Amino acid sequence: MSAHPLAALGRGRGLTSVCSAHPLVIEAALTEAKAASAPALIEATCNQVNQEGGYTGLTPAAFRDQVLAIADRVGLPRSQVILGGDHLGPNPWRALPAEAALGRAEAMVAAYAEAGFEKIHLDCSMGCAGEPTALPDAVTAARAARLARVAEAAAGAAGTAPRYIIGTEVPTPGGATEAIEELEVTRPEAALATHEVHRRAFAEAGLAAAFERVIALVVQPGVEFGHANVVIYRPERAVALAASLDRLPGLVFEAHSTDYQPQAALAALVRDGFAILKVGPGLTFALREALYGLDAIAAALDPDWHEHSLVAAMERVMLADPRHWRSHYHGDAAEQRVLRHFSYSDRIRYYWPAEAAQAAVARLLAHLASRPIPETLISQYLPTLYPRVLEGAVPPQPEALLHAAVRDVLAVYAAASGA
Repeated sequence: MSAHPLAALGRGRGLTSVCSAHPLVIEAALTEAKAASAPALIEATCNQVNQEGGYTGLTPAAFRDQVLAIADRVGLPRSQVILGGDHLGPNPWRALPAEAALGRAEAMVAAYAEAGFEKIHLDCSMGCAGEPTALPDAVTAARAARLARVAEAAAGAAGTAPRYIIGTEVPTPGGATEAIEELEVTRPEAALATHEVHRRAFAEAGLAAAFERVIALVVQPGVEFGHANVVIYRPERAVALAASLDRLPGLVFEAHSTDYQPQAALAALVRDGFAILKVGPGLTFALREALYGLDAIAAALDPDWHEHSLVAAMERVMLADPRHWRSHYHGDAAEQRVLRHFSYSDRIRYYWPAEAAQAAVARLLAHLASRPIPETLISQYLPTLYPRVLEGAVPPQPEALLHAAVRDVLAVYAAASGA
């Protein structure tokens, strides 16, 4: 067990957790892992992927098959792929009474474990119908232990022994819903209490052996992003929290919402014991930037391209189905339009699986693949990629440019993680 990458984490040794179901992002992550001869941790959230399909339409088994098929295609050994489930709990069904929501959560956790997911974040912190928004620690821990029992039974049948993540000190899955200026760092005593209350709950449920496979606690080190701003890690604010790891031997912290953090901040997080760095919207944000850059290139090459514009197509898709952004983006019509396309929260990522969105992307890539993309237009609309195109390191081809844009973000994480 000690040879497993998840068991080798600690201060100064981190791991990037890619939280995305977008096939191109996953392909870029697996390609980057192959190039670095490193493991790739790919995670799905409870809202993205569950036994009912989530917003991607994928069950855990289908998500696993998609990731492994991409790994085969890029030549990354399957043994180097680690699958994780994030925020697994009642969140997708929290409008239901607690027992009904927990029953659905049990089915979800079983589906993840049966599919061979090795990293399971148990998150039962959110209240269900008629309950407070945030639940007492003892209730949260008891519910997490209940889900762990299901996971253990399903994993046993699959021949795996999952590593567990406990705790939550972050906004609900999907990201923050308001502008963020300052964050309260998790108090050390709160982190220690979270660990202890879960230890007791697991023991009372006869799951002491499973608790030995808890590898990390989710805490808030003071990093987050809003729609238009990023709160950058300040190590001096997390000194006491980082020091509390001395009382949790063998464990690390998991840092959510590290998207858009500079490399120096990410490296400081890993140095301080926040060894698992979650990134998701930051990757699809980079992908969207590159897609929109290609869309602008298509318009520069073809005066009639506005009839097929990807930006216009995505606006139509989001307006036709506003459920993924309406409660997040406020302001007048103009402000909402900017947020729909350019927000750090990247709610547009929920729409890439839509049939109309996929058709628009395919039309754009096919249009640009039919002719060479001039270097001058790459310089104009994809300036961060231009130097490598000029050097010949990145071909001036649509899909190569998209991969390079995503891998640029992943490279920052790899460097910060000590990989």
